[in-house]
Parts: sequence; C-alpha cells; structure tokens
Amino acid sequence: MKLDNLMPAAPKRDLSGALLALALVLLVVSSFASLPLQWADFFSLEAASSIAEFLAGFAPPDTSAPFLVKSGWATLETLSMSALGTLLAAGAGLLLVLPAAGRFGPWLRSLTRMLLNVLRSIPELVWASILLIAAGLGPFAGTLALAFHTAGVLGRLFADALENAAPLPEQSLRSNGAAPLAAFFYATLPQALPQMLSYTLYRWENNIRAAAILGVVGAGGLGQMLKYHLSLFQMQRAATVIIAMLLLVALVDAISFAMRRALNR
Repeated sequence: MKLDNLMPAAPKRDLSGALLALALVLLVVSSFASLPLQWADFFSLEAASSIAEFLAGFAPPDTSAPFLVKSGWATLETLSMSALGTLLAAGAGLLLVLPAAGRFGPWLRSLTRMLLNVLRSIPELVWASILLIAAGLGPFAGTLALAFHTAGVLGRLFADALENAAPLPEQSLRSNGAAPLAAFFYATLPQALPQMLSYTLYRWENNIRAAAILGVVGAGGLGQMLKYHLSLFQMQRAATVIIAMLLLVALVDAISFAMRRALNR
C-alpha cells in the first residue's frame, strides 16, 4: 500500500488568508506613501549636530543633595501611584470577572465586556485629563486614571483565563453534590489564579511607565518634575529625573519578573 493513500486529503485552500496578507501589504505601502517621511533631513549632518548639542545639555546630571531628596520622594510617589492603581484595578477586575466570563448569562456577559472595552479603550492620559477636572492636580487623579484603564485590561484578561480553564474538575465536583460556588473556588479558580496574578504583575510593570508619563498632565510624580524642568530648560535636573525613571522601571521589572517566575514554577 502506498504511503500517499494513508495520508489525509489536503485541506481546501481558503482565499481569506491571502486576501488578509494582501490587505496588510497595501496598508503598509499606503502608510509609507501617505506620510511625509523626511529621511534625508533626519540623517543629515545638521540634524546630527542639533541632537548632539541637545543631548550635551543633559550632562552632567544634577546630583545636589536637596534635588536628589526631592527626586527620591517623587520616585516613591510614582511607585505608589502605579501600585495602588494596579491594586484597585485588580479588585475591580475580580468583581467583574464572573459576569464577564459568562457565569451569569450571555446578556450580562456582553454588557460587562462592553464596559471593560470602554475602560481599556480610553488611554491613561485621557483618563487623567478627565479626572484632573474632578480630582484636581496631583497623584490622586493619576492613580484613578491608572485604575480605570487597567481595570478594563485586567477584567478582560481575568475573564479569558476563567473561560480557558478546564471545565471537567468543576463539573465533577458539581455532579458529586458540591455547591456551585464551592466547586468554582476549589476547581476552576486554582487553575486560573496563577495566570491572573501573572497578568496583574505584568500590568504593574506597564503602569510604572504610565505613571511616569501621567505627571506630564499634572498627575504628580516624576513625570510632573520632568515636565517642569524641561519647560524651564533645566536639562541637568531633567537628566536626574530621567535616570530616576529608568532605575525605577528596571527595579520594578526585575521584581515583577522574579515574582512571575516563582508563580509559574
């Protein structure tokens, strides 16, 4: 018997993949054609000289003791904004995860996911600009902005994690007389919990960067210091703030990576 006769028939080729690839190519080509990309000016000697002169103004960073203390407090404020915003978002995501996962019917699932889509489709900067009107300048508005946006992201990720969990353990407990809530907590939630914690830590990494930027609109922290010193052309002080941002992001990334590795073992 020939080996060809044992092989299954080749699947029918669908044109949808080729059409999608063609549409992506046309999108890329049209993007390059429609944007006035001035590559020659960007790589010119004049542009290189201007960039070098601009970067030279940042050296050396301001290392005076009073300014370092001020930068340290702003760093703690940025860290607090990101941590509290992520914590509030995780709590909101846990409250919305069951209806978003379809545990209370398809209608409530659709409404909850629509709410989550709205929350995460609005960027943090837009949330901060809106909340600054209600909460005023300072880290409170920035914390709420991070919480609103991240709640939409985590709520959707948590719901997907629950929906992707194996249903058989919970069904086995239910068939043996366990209450629905008990079966969920003992069978489904333990499967999804490590992934949900990993998502939360990853979003905390992102919120550190977002919290540093939110200060540009007056939400406090390192971003507000950076905007202030750049607007006054105090480049050496701005360099110190940028270094503080980089160190904070690196520290949080390392902590979050270590915690996620510990959870996934």
